[in-house]
Amino acid sequence: MSDSKSLHSKISKVVHEIPRSGIRDFFDIVSSREDVISLGIGEPDFVTPWHIREAATLALERGQTSYTSNMGLLSLRRGISQYVEKKTGIRYVPEEEVLVTVGVSEGLDLAVRALVEPGDEVLYHEPSYVSYNPLIQFAYGKPVAIQTRKENGFRLTRQDLEQNVSEKTKVLLLNYPNNPTGVALSKADVEDIAAFAIEHDLIVLTDEIYDELTYDKEHYSVISVPGMRERTIYLHGFSKAWAMTGFRMGFTCAPPELTEAMMKIHQYTMLCAPILSQEASVEALRSSDADIAYMKAEYKKRRNYIHSSFEEMGIPCIYPDGAFYAFADISKFGMTSQEFALHLLDEQNVACVPGTAFGACGEGFIRCSYATSLEEIKEAMVRIARFIEKL
Repeated sequence: MSDSKSLHSKISKVVHEIPRSGIRDFFDIVSSREDVISLGIGEPDFVTPWHIREAATLALERGQTSYTSNMGLLSLRRGISQYVEKKTGIRYVPEEEVLVTVGVSEGLDLAVRALVEPGDEVLYHEPSYVSYNPLIQFAYGKPVAIQTRKENGFRLTRQDLEQNVSEKTKVLLLNYPNNPTGVALSKADVEDIAAFAIEHDLIVLTDEIYDELTYDKEHYSVISVPGMRERTIYLHGFSKAWAMTGFRMGFTCAPPELTEAMMKIHQYTMLCAPILSQEASVEALRSSDADIAYMKAEYKKRRNYIHSSFEEMGIPCIYPDGAFYAFADISKFGMTSQEFALHLLDEQNVACVPGTAFGACGEGFIRCSYATSLEEIKEAMVRIARFIEKL
């Protein structure tokens, strides 16, 4: 029983057949090297603002080390409700429509498991965050990837959706501003997608973790479209805009029936989010507008620099409306995304993520995160220019 073959035979077939994350595999290679400039992992380079850290410290000093309600601290849920209403115009009842989760990742997992039964189809758009497809499979659903195209800026259209929907489709998963492309949708785009969801009676999961980092236009949420609040699970969290990745704090907002279904899974698998992180999040919502504005302004400077640098090199780059990623088109160099990224790492010590980590339609692209200092980005661009001169 102890030999490897016997143990492998005991592992769930679904788990066994899902590949490891392409991002993590690539950065296993990166971690073995020195002097690497990493444009890879999507984590803010800013330290969590001091007043937020202090709130966690003070909570610890007060001895707040207990469990909380499964739903999360009521003070936090009230703050979330007010925040979402201010952003979207839609109010959620804190006592029964807001659930505090361990990051957006847990919220998404809860939403998928609460809705999907074996054989149900879930529409989602690629290129996409690497977790979407596996989470659907873990719930024994069928992921249906809609391949968006560079020709229309990787925007999801109603035509794309109509070509992929079927009688088995139950859920539509959205992520805008998008990881990895940085693309955001216009109000008209969102309204078209909402009309599709209503016509086909779908539940929508909308991952809007990057909405605060929308640079040149106002973010418009699908929950703001009339008729969508009652069929949408809104997913958000504190990791990106508040630079709180290690606090692992997210939340969902949804009608009571959907929130109760998610809470049922949450109470048996996670119980509650850590109380110190919850107290820090209360403070984040209370007084962080200036912090977010400062970090957003810095990201925008970096966005402008990295985009213009790629264009000056003759490398077309999707213009990032939001998030902190540049999706650069390296297809003309005659290499796969994986080959380009590995050669760039090997020859110039610059790490970026092959576009295929985010789906098949990411072939010919690399994702470069600008959640690192402008000085490092400038040096990385010098090295990339040196690399492509040889090509």
